[in-house]
Order: sequence, then C-alpha cells, then structure tokens
Amino acid sequence: MSRNRRSLLGLAAALAVLAADQASKWWVLDIIHLPERGQIVLLPMLNLTMVWNHGVTFGLLNGFGPLGSWLLAAGSLAIVAALAAWMRRAEAPLVVVALGAIGGGAIGNVIDRLRFGAVVDFIHAHAYGWSWYVFNVADAAIVCGVAALVLDSVLQRPSDDRLAGARPRR
Repeated sequence: MSRNRRSLLGLAAALAVLAADQASKWWVLDIIHLPERGQIVLLPMLNLTMVWNHGVTFGLLNGFGPLGSWLLAAGSLAIVAALAAWMRRAEAPLVVVALGAIGGGAIGNVIDRLRFGAVVDFIHAHAYGWSWYVFNVADAAIVCGVAALVLDSVLQRPSDDRLAGARPRR
C-alpha cells in the first residue's frame, strides 16, 4: 500500500470517528435532551448519564476555568499535529488507522471545548457495584487507538534490517 493510500486510510478513520462522535453528541444534546433529563437507563449495565467534563481524562485539571479549555484545546491540537506527522510516516495499516482514530477523537473533544467550554460525556458502563468513568465516542476511539498501537508494538517482529545492525551477545 502506498504512503498516500495509507494517509487516506488514516484520514478516513479520523473523519469516521469525528463524524460518529459529533453525531452522538448532537443526538444526546439536541434530540433526547440529556442535560435536562440527567440520566437514561438503557440496559442493566449501561446508562446515558450527562456529564460536562471541564478537565482532561477522569476530570484532571478541572479547576482552570475558561482559560483551561483553551489551553487543553491548544495542547490537543498540537498532539493531533504530531500524530498526523507520525501517521504520514507509518507503514502498517493498523498503526495508520489507530492514529487516525486517536486524532479524530481528539478533534471531537476539541470541538466540544471550543463550543461549550467542556467535553460532553454521556456513556456510563457499570456492573456489580463497579462503575467506569462516564465517557463519549471520542474517548472510546482514543482508547481503542492507543490499545491498537500497544498491540502493534507488542506483536511487531523485528525486521531483518534491525537484526542485521544488532550486535551478538557475548
């Protein structure tokens, strides 16, 4: 697969994640009006629960006010730019799609920060007294993208070029 085709694959993954994320947030905010309802039980282990996340992962850096949203958005966009550069050089389709998913999710959350001053989180999984943090489609794509990158790095076999340059152990 050529570099341009891989880049298009990564861009398609980013756009798909971004579209799914923004569509789900539109549905939650404008169609079912979750902010007014607070919570909707979907399944015994899955609720829609409205949370405005003013910080980053797990609500960290929550106390910086409106300036915090702009700083977090700028930082996220810088990371997306670095991911795009990595994606352009990546050779494995799994890595390209993973980077696209991470970038698309990050941009989805940046849009929320710029529109609302906070990220719209609404998916709440829980079971047997255990409860996960409330998250959104963008967050899920970022986590899945990072997991794919970790999996790729663990399963990656050294190429002959890397082995040729290695010194034998004594």
